[in-house]
Amino acid sequence: MRVAVVWNHDHTGVINRFGQPSPEFSDREEVENVVAALQEGGHQTLLCEGDKGLLAALERFMPPDSQARPSGIVFIRATGIQGECPSIHVPAMLEMAGVPYTGSSPLGCGLALDKVITKRLLRDAGVPTPNFRVMRRGTESTGDLRFPLVVKPSREYNSRGLQFVHEPAQLRQAVEVVVTQSAQDALVEEYVEGREITVALLGNGELEILPFVEKDFGDRETHTATWEDKGRMAAAQRICPARLGNNLTTMLQDISVATFRACECRDFARVDLRIDRSGQPFVLEINHDPALDMGASYVLAATTAGHSFSSLVNRILDVAHTRYFGIGIPKAEHASKRD
Repeated sequence: MRVAVVWNHDHTGVINRFGQPSPEFSDREEVENVVAALQEGGHQTLLCEGDKGLLAALERFMPPDSQARPSGIVFIRATGIQGECPSIHVPAMLEMAGVPYTGSSPLGCGLALDKVITKRLLRDAGVPTPNFRVMRRGTESTGDLRFPLVVKPSREYNSRGLQFVHEPAQLRQAVEVVVTQSAQDALVEEYVEGREITVALLGNGELEILPFVEKDFGDRETHTATWEDKGRMAAAQRICPARLGNNLTTMLQDISVATFRACECRDFARVDLRIDRSGQPFVLEINHDPALDMGASYVLAATTAGHSFSSLVNRILDVAHTRYFGIGIPKAEHASKRD
């Protein structure tokens, strides 16, 4: 089958420089590994930029058949280039052009990316999440929020801009930094002291729940990780499968599936939770497009479940194909000539 892997390695393919530039670039090693895994699965691949030339490149690589039906599918690893909610842009382009792709729709991407909307959807669905407020000035009332607090931009990936504050003066400064540097509202939420668990989900109808991963913060004074910290955390600082009792395991599974559904996610996602000292879980956020690098929690969960990296990537592709066409990828297409 023809599979185009779309990434953002070069941010020059735009008509104008306008709007907030995306701070993210696709990880080269991750994308190269995804391409290799798809080729190992027997697919003909094309690596292309998610920029203004994307649709022309796809039309050359996977032209429609005589009845204008798709002749291929896109595996999205693009992060976007600029503007508001850049991760939505490639899925939106593909929707407009009628090209199937892996992962969440523009709606699902937007809901999951906006942490404030996510938390409101979770509350409406009865899913526990830490108490929060949205702030544009650090002098606003915190209401009944209890310190310490976590402050972060309302729409960012990978804990970018996350700050941990203990008192009002720190809060004022943290909110001002978020609003000034990211041009976004600040999400201010209560810090939940306890265990941090990530739950990897795969599928659509009946979701496959992969083994839980627990972050081991060791002797760190604060059990939270900023974006800079995450880059330094080794795989050895993750425990998989996490050691949890049956009742708590079932509760986390149900909460994670409810989060996936509430945020309109598709194909695969990762839910991040905290379990407080009384055993009460809280959803922090959902990542609709989790990293697939070799050290990522999602990949660790999948390999613990028995997947190889190649089988995981091809399983995600098969899940997306089934969502569009009602069946998995035919074996004959798996065995097609590689590019």
